[in-house]
Amino acid sequence: MKTQERGAAGAGRAPALTAPGGDRLPSAPRERKPALAALAVLLVLLGALGATVLVMRAGDRVEAIALTERVPRGQPVPDSAIKSVMVAEDSDIQYVRWEQRGLLKKYRAAADLVDGSVLVGSMLTKDKGIEAGKAVVGLSLKSGQYPPRLEEGDTVSAYRVGRQTTSGGSDEPGDGGDAGDGGSRGGNPAIAEGARVQSVNKGSDDSVASSGNLPVSVVVDKSDVPELTSAASNGEVSLVLDSDTGS
Repeated sequence: MKTQERGAAGAGRAPALTAPGGDRLPSAPRERKPALAALAVLLVLLGALGATVLVMRAGDRVEAIALTERVPRGQPVPDSAIKSVMVAEDSDIQYVRWEQRGLLKKYRAAADLVDGSVLVGSMLTKDKGIEAGKAVVGLSLKSGQYPPRLEEGDTVSAYRVGRQTTSGGSDEPGDGGDAGDGGSRGGNPAIAEGARVQSVNKGSDDSVASSGNLPVSVVVDKSDVPELTSAASNGEVSLVLDSDTGS
């Protein structure tokens, strides 16, 4: 009786599925999501690209022109006064590029330019003229008739030296002083005040020593030209730095 019951119970069960050799059949693979994987990879790539662009922008440099010496207002920028520097590119700053250095001879300093300045367009002008009411006078000065460190762009006053006017009105040789006291020991007033030194042709120390004279050009009021040129022709001009000069 028990044997029959066991047989009947066994008949109600489904036989277990087995693969040949007694192994179980492989289970169904898990469902993968390739879209999410692709999105993750894309995000990583975008992040890396953004970081690269930021680094590249921060590292953008342009080759610009910087000054190695002072250039007075109204003077051209000589080749000897420039050097190449790398600066951060900025669309709001109009740097004068190093490849544009050949164009500098067409321009002049719009203001006094100091050593170390990086040139931008607003520092230069094509205006080569002299201000209305002004004139340029050339001088040939001996030692003692100019300050030792006279530079282009300095503001000076010119005095007559070498002669003094007596109370009787006749000119007599006299000690008009030197550049240290403005030639005022003879009581001579300034021939020109507030003059600007346009150029100082120092050349070399040897050339100045051999000639004994220093060529200097100054910008003065036209009203001062007659007396200044008369004194200059006789070698009777002394230049004195004004107290407000920047040198």
